[in-house]
Amino acid sequence: MSIKMICSDIDGTLLQYGRQKLEGEIFDQIRALHDRGILFCPASGRQYTSLRLLFEPVADCCVFLCENGGVLFKDEQCIAENPMPRALAEEIARDMWQNSDGRGEVMLSGQNCAYLMERGLGMLGRIRFIGNRYKVIADPSEIPEEIVKTSVYLHEGVEKYVDRFVPRWQQANAAVAGPFWIDTTTANKGIGVQSLCRVLGIAPDEVMAFGDNFNDVSMLDIVDTPYIMDSAAPALRARYPLHTPRPEDVLRDFLAK
Repeated sequence: MSIKMICSDIDGTLLQYGRQKLEGEIFDQIRALHDRGILFCPASGRQYTSLRLLFEPVADCCVFLCENGGVLFKDEQCIAENPMPRALAEEIARDMWQNSDGRGEVMLSGQNCAYLMERGLGMLGRIRFIGNRYKVIADPSEIPEEIVKTSVYLHEGVEKYVDRFVPRWQQANAAVAGPFWIDTTTANKGIGVQSLCRVLGIAPDEVMAFGDNFNDVSMLDIVDTPYIMDSAAPALRARYPLHTPRPEDVLRDFLAK
């Protein structure tokens, strides 16, 4: 079956750690895919404002899977949302805040705004850098909308906290999302892709996807053509037979066919 949508994780996959912006080749490829009737979908834990800014030259050629599947956007409109139960989101936020030894900061995500419980450890600078809309709060009860994701930012790295938070919050799909973040959401990238497929009339076996971390597994497991990055953990490289150093290399070959 032919490919009708290509989804890619951003941080650590399309945007290698240490890089701040996307470069020209991927934009040319997204335009070429669009000309063939193939949608490109950035699939990320980032919010819509940040993703649209990152993909500004080709944003009209994309659909956006935001907040790890919690919110989906097309043509500047939210086309689907998968919120967390409110009580669960607040409980997780308070647990992450209180049990990260003073070394963690918490972000709760609405449809297109980040609500920050911060300690001056760097999260606020990171959120400003990637272009998120945000508001600083003292308690999650202040949030006036549905919550789609709750995350902890650990400025010294996630390693010491994986066993503390990930098993405890498996009901909320807790997963490492890069060197400094652990995310929870009752959605995930797989649910987000399924929602997109349902709304857009695309089958999962008509989707190619790229990822590099454990929060990409739900997406990679449901598509027909999953690629894992060469830089991924050994367990992930063993799980998926298709590896690549750069999504652009695969897309170049795909477009040459």
